[in-house]
Amino acid sequence: MACDFARLGEQVIESAEAGARVIHIDVMDGRFVPNISIGLPVVAALKPIADQYNLILDVHLMIVEPERYLADFAAAGADVLTVHVEASPHLHRTIQAIHGLDVAAGVALNPGTPLSSIEEVLPMVDLALIMSVNPGFGGQSYIDSASNKIRRLASMIRDCGSSAVIEVDGGIKSHNVADVAAAGASLLVSGSGVFSKTAPVAQKMNELNQALTLGSARLV
Repeated sequence: MACDFARLGEQVIESAEAGARVIHIDVMDGRFVPNISIGLPVVAALKPIADQYNLILDVHLMIVEPERYLADFAAAGADVLTVHVEASPHLHRTIQAIHGLDVAAGVALNPGTPLSSIEEVLPMVDLALIMSVNPGFGGQSYIDSASNKIRRLASMIRDCGSSAVIEVDGGIKSHNVADVAAAGASLLVSGSGVFSKTAPVAQKMNELNQALTLGSARLV
């Protein structure tokens, strides 16, 4: 969502060459969130680049009735399909459907949604996504209370024996990336922290990686 859409493929390649392993694709319908973004044709267009650079296409469905489109996004090339608990009344069935497509299943929670809403499906999912901004727009600031939520989710995952990865999306920049990782996140989504009009992608990626390395040193 933070890319220059006129140079989307080029910027994905720049990200891959700078060390990115996952490309996070925000799909928004103007109903679940107050914005409209990209959809199936863009995922399909990025698939050849993903194959060439061995990238994971992490598709975040911020849409109502996501179950209607699971098969289409899987066919377009999604490696991960993440649905929102707030938009999926039959979450258990939806996760089963995603796995039935041979795709990794993720579940996302908005900032105001309690962790208890995913407790029953946590052993099933491959990824749990904590939104650290209110979804729909890029460039927002990280909600500080998300860090405690990440720590509590990490504890829940350990307690239930789940192997789910914790992903965090929203306001991830070089000044906070180490703290978010220390809280328990292992997949960090950064939009405006990577794609900038003032610096190349490689420089911004390097800043994030340096911040992570320094943060790890402090933790030790």
